[in-house]
Amino acid sequence: MRIKEHVILGQEEATKMVEITVDGKKLMAKEGEPILAALLAENIIINRYTVKRKEPRGLFCGIGQCTDCAMVVNGKPNVRTCITPVEQGMVIKTQYGVGEGGGEK
Repeated sequence: MRIKEHVILGQEEATKMVEITVDGKKLMAKEGEPILAALLAENIIINRYTVKRKEPRGLFCGIGQCTDCAMVVNGKPNVRTCITPVEQGMVIKTQYGVGEGGGEK
């Protein structure tokens, strides 16, 4: 779900759409928008699971200061998706623990 018109921000501008892959599923996203915005538009709210308790985490601060939105992006773990812009062909995965190559699951 996306906001198409806002009383202060006005109407949504036309933006180039690109294809990304999230946990094996192909999705369309607006080029340059934060990854997290694209995920929320597709009702994807869990980004990672904690190391010790395996608890789900998602949007918290939205400005890159916490790590709750961290995901594996193009094979790199711990990418803060709230401040990382969408690019064509990105491969994004839910992060488990410290991420790929670092003791995942």
